[in-house]
Amino acid sequence: MKNQWLLIFSFALIMSCTTTKTARFAKDKTLLTAIDQNFKDAVEQYKFLAKNLPADKFPKTYFPKTDTYEFSNSEWWCSGFYPGSLIYLYEHTKDPFLQTEAERILKVLEKEKNNTTTHDLGFMMFCSFGNAKDLLKSANPMDYKSILLQSAKSLSTRFAPSVGCIKSWDSRNPKDFLVIIDNMMNLELLFWATRVSGDSSFYKIAVTHANTTMKHHFRPDFSSYHVINYDKETGGVQQKKTAQGYADGSAWARGQAWGLYGYTVMFRETHDKQYLEQAHNIARFLLNHPNLPADKIPFWDFNAPDIPNALRDASAASITASALLELATYSDAKMASNYFKTAETMLKSLSNPTYKAAFEKNGGFLIQHGVGHIPQKTEVDVPLTYGDYYYLEAMRRYKNLPNR
Repeated sequence: MKNQWLLIFSFALIMSCTTTKTARFAKDKTLLTAIDQNFKDAVEQYKFLAKNLPADKFPKTYFPKTDTYEFSNSEWWCSGFYPGSLIYLYEHTKDPFLQTEAERILKVLEKEKNNTTTHDLGFMMFCSFGNAKDLLKSANPMDYKSILLQSAKSLSTRFAPSVGCIKSWDSRNPKDFLVIIDNMMNLELLFWATRVSGDSSFYKIAVTHANTTMKHHFRPDFSSYHVINYDKETGGVQQKKTAQGYADGSAWARGQAWGLYGYTVMFRETHDKQYLEQAHNIARFLLNHPNLPADKIPFWDFNAPDIPNALRDASAASITASALLELATYSDAKMASNYFKTAETMLKSLSNPTYKAAFEKNGGFLIQHGVGHIPQKTEVDVPLTYGDYYYLEAMRRYKNLPNR
């Protein structure tokens, strides 16, 4: 079996190195100009945010009505997005403050490489140290490779062969094995770990998790449940439910975005066309949904009962736009055009004053009107660090697409 997985990994590596014809896109010059300005504005915003950040804390959100922040410790699942955003901004501007601040906060985050109590080490460590290894050129760099490899090892401890998944949340019931769609976003770290170490066990875990998720998390229309509760011993499905969405059977917007992004990454890393087809199916559900507004910023749940008065989730739009821009590069001309144009509309919408915050009016965060957890009444209609991170990533991807 070990040799089989080594062969599969080797084939995927060869395929990933194979040159293919790259799609080309007619980018909007006005949007490109806006993106350059957005990056300049973002630098000033993040300098303002950094001034208000306590030592050893990470930005979590900001409450405009009371002009107050909420910060987190390094173990919070969003801790990697702040350094990740700083690094994206540094890449674009080469402002030395951004590098200094990124390296400072990375040292605070480093200890999470040993954290085996969370499934979010991909978010926490690959969005931060993964960006740093490629984009930060420091005179005294941290050992990014060893930090990321240890993070991958820690993440792997949460994989259960009996279920075929990485556990997301712990439960008081010893029979429960809870897996959320968000977990698809943590697999990229494992693929990287196999590439650099040659250890195919990381690759095997990622593929097995994705296959199990594809089998149980999705409905016939390719919308996804938020949470699947498996039986830890048998791997059987005990419950299909939501935690952050409107209802068990509804399509929570950010969850759909996680799935789209995750299966796009799966195709990139394996070149297995079943994952590309899954990404296309998820995109089809999202983009053809009658409740997707004209500006393409989704309601927080596609089945929210108070549509069209339901809150929008700008963070879901940021994630979706970034995913669509990558998926477009793997797609035929018709689909690529649709994905590209939709992502372009999302970026234009996010860059207008409805969603892009004015300087110092949003605590230093870039994007306003994100939705975290309406059922628990937390992080409702506020900025969110992952909304900023994927907004920057989507703009970066848009700029880097090859011109027609």
